[in-house]
Amino acid sequence: MKRNIVILALCSLILIPAYAQDSVKVAKQEKKEAVKSHLKQHFKPYGFIRNYFTYDSRESWSGTADLYNYQPKDQKLNDYGDDLNAESTFRFLSLTTRLGLNIVDYKWRGTEFGGKIEADFYAGLSTKTSSVDSKIKETHAVSGVAQFRLRQAYLTLGWDSLKMLGGKDYARVDLTIGQTWHPMAADLCDAIALNSGAPFGPFNRSPQVKMDARLGKYVTLTAAGLWQMQYLSIGPGNLQSAEYMLYGKTPEAYLGLSVHTNGFLMRAGADVLSIKPRHQGTVADATLGKDVTVHVNDRITTASPFLYLQYKKGDFSLKAKTIFAESGEHMNMYGGYGVKAKNADGSYEYTPIRHSTSWVSLVYGGKVGAQEEKHPQKLQGILFAGYVKNFGTKEALMDLNGDGKYTNAELFTPRSSAMNQMYRLSPTLLYTVGKFQLGLEYELTSVQYGDGVLDDHGLSKNGLHWVSNHRVQLMTKYNF
Repeated sequence: MKRNIVILALCSLILIPAYAQDSVKVAKQEKKEAVKSHLKQHFKPYGFIRNYFTYDSRESWSGTADLYNYQPKDQKLNDYGDDLNAESTFRFLSLTTRLGLNIVDYKWRGTEFGGKIEADFYAGLSTKTSSVDSKIKETHAVSGVAQFRLRQAYLTLGWDSLKMLGGKDYARVDLTIGQTWHPMAADLCDAIALNSGAPFGPFNRSPQVKMDARLGKYVTLTAAGLWQMQYLSIGPGNLQSAEYMLYGKTPEAYLGLSVHTNGFLMRAGADVLSIKPRHQGTVADATLGKDVTVHVNDRITTASPFLYLQYKKGDFSLKAKTIFAESGEHMNMYGGYGVKAKNADGSYEYTPIRHSTSWVSLVYGGKVGAQEEKHPQKLQGILFAGYVKNFGTKEALMDLNGDGKYTNAELFTPRSSAMNQMYRLSPTLLYTVGKFQLGLEYELTSVQYGDGVLDDHGLSKNGLHWVSNHRVQLMTKYNF
């Protein structure tokens, strides 16, 4: 009996460590699975690899290695009558490849938490100057090493099922803090072009604090305060800078209302911007016999209302947006402003350039060919049309130099001040196979320029002529 007890005790001493070791392994595996499940539930990585192959028939105002197209440049005639801007170009790049991370489904005491971090390889390309002779110079930022840059970074807080007055309906409130799409730019057109319809519509991502209050089933109220970082206002010397808002100490403000039901969406709102183009000026001092630099309280305040409509049913989609903008350059539209008066204390008074811009995009298409669950196929036809009309400054400009001309000293605008009106037509075919997309787009952008001699409202009305750029673009994209 004693012998059996001894044997059992020895076996226990041998098996207990092995059992404990197995328990540790199981615990580690369970912890590993728990961490894996947590990451999968709350962290959603995404992105794509995208390439553009782009041909342009003439020199154009553009950015992002010339992929972000604004408008064709005006004629540049030499002594022989040749247009030096009638020069075609071609490029292909993958610098808009993107990585992102969505953070979702965190809750604490009725508050929902989330966030987003998104970046691509847009930044870092350098501007190279090529010189054929001393009179011909063109610059294109199409070379260098693309660097990772921030697109979006924000956190969200949400509160659901909030009782409204009367108690019949419920409200949901979402608060967004960080950098994301400007409320006026959130509704983009359907186009594969990198500019997403700009400058015919707003294109802007900015640091902001935004509140979306969904009041019942059909109505959402949006209010936001924004700051400038990448997309900037223009100022003296045609320099775009965040300093005008920095010294102005006033956030950009947005207020909008949305109505949505049964595939239909209507959004209306307005954006108000107040900046300080100069914080120092000069006054003539007769005693000292010279100009003295002083503090000035320059300021310009502008308002830009807009209306957006959207309808979707089956394979058909219609979107349209119209804006009457004052100084819309910080949203990548045509814009700017000018000097209308100079005061005795050295300060300036300003008047905004006003323009009307509208676009419409149509999409039709659905599944094609043999369908497989892992590789659905879709062919879509897209048509984009946009129009811009320049109305000039709201009030008459002041001739600061007394030379009878209105130039960059009195009028600040990011591109050509001689632009009178502009339109764009862009048909596109987009073929999707699973996560792979192939797009072919033709883009006709035509601008009516004047002779460059501006009247007291900054308009060039004489010598009107049209200049067009034909862009053909192939896009490949793999989503993940």
